[in-house]
Amino acid sequence: MQHYLARRAAGLLATLAVATLLIFLALEVLPGNAAQMRLGPDAPPEAVAALSTHLGLDLPAWQRYLQWLSGLATGNLGESHAYGVPVASLITERMALTLPLSLAAMALTILLALAAGIYAALRHGRSGDLLVMGICQLGLAVPGFWLGILLIIIFAVQLQWFQAGGFPGWQDAPLASLQALVLPAIALALVQAAVLARITRAAVLDVLREDYVRTAMAKGLPRRQVVARHVLRNALIPILTIAGLQFAHLLAGAIVIENVFNLPGLGRLILQSIANRDLVVVRNAVLFLALMVICVNFLADLACGLADPRRRRAST
Repeated sequence: MQHYLARRAAGLLATLAVATLLIFLALEVLPGNAAQMRLGPDAPPEAVAALSTHLGLDLPAWQRYLQWLSGLATGNLGESHAYGVPVASLITERMALTLPLSLAAMALTILLALAAGIYAALRHGRSGDLLVMGICQLGLAVPGFWLGILLIIIFAVQLQWFQAGGFPGWQDAPLASLQALVLPAIALALVQAAVLARITRAAVLDVLREDYVRTAMAKGLPRRQVVARHVLRNALIPILTIAGLQFAHLLAGAIVIENVFNLPGLGRLILQSIANRDLVVVRNAVLFLALMVICVNFLADLACGLADPRRRRAST
């Protein structure tokens, strides 16, 4: 297990290193100039050049990349060009919303997908199976932002059970803040749950056809016990793998959902920083999102190794 853990940790670090390079190169090709955006289109060229030198924008790309890596190693992420505050504090403040929202959506996705997928698999070919798969097909066709708008119209405007948008803050109003994340989490989770439910159904059906499951059923073991002990554990491997990959889609969807619900999260900060050409914020915020995806996939990989010892032995 230690060798398996070490290999996966090395892979995590290598993936993170590649992510820093790709993020930096992708932002380098964006048009515009942060100094020009900050001073305005009518600013004299001398002022723009002076501000570019002050911000370090006149340095070669490779030097700015090494400076960024050095700052990441020391925890100094620089200062936002547009907000004039340290990037680390800005990201930490926004992640207080985005991280709970993403984790809540991920937990809801897994719960809904497991329940719907197992229910459909155990009723394969019957009306329950057809109903669940029909709902999942509908979920695949519905965009997340449209679902968010629909939830606002129904539950915020008509029923008035929730606020239409905004985030009061965890320190000022924790219960109201938690309530503000309910509709966005549902909007994010329902679309991804439709995908994962289909994967769960297929994985459970494959395991149900195995000989050891038929033997357990023939011995007279309760069906619920067979599903819990034999079927679900072996079906978890593809489910956890896909769930880890879906976390990236949840974070990407959160960028749009935060704007739909007017939530001051990290996704909204990225869009605003792109508009302001504040690349210091953009690259650090995107790297933080990439780190979250890499860590979740790392944990999913470890969970797969715990569920299936053959994966651990194959890595030795």
